[in-house]
Amino acid sequence: MGSRRNGRWGIPKGHVEGGEVSSAAALREAFEEAGVAGVVDKTVFGTFSYRKDNSPNQYHVAVHLLKVSRIADKFPEKDVRKTRWFPLETALREAAHPGLRMLLACITSTNI
Repeated sequence: MGSRRNGRWGIPKGHVEGGEVSSAAALREAFEEAGVAGVVDKTVFGTFSYRKDNSPNQYHVAVHLLKVSRIADKFPEKDVRKTRWFPLETALREAAHPGLRMLLACITSTNI
């Protein structure tokens, strides 16, 4: 999915809302940002940290795997994001964050 700010490719991510577990947030964000619905693994697959542009804030991301069952035609951020599916090997090259690239490499090595 393309970033709203700079068009770099990444995964849906956002804030965990009050009382929400990270797997529920992952499922919600996947739909809001990319129109993706399915079954999310409750176990955190991995984590990475990053900074947005020149911000002093560091963001920590807990990544959950999601088995996609449906892609919606309409979703909240459809008009502000570009969505695109990548083969895993291409995603390894195109991912915006080094930590995300490392997690994608783990998927390759575990044959998920």
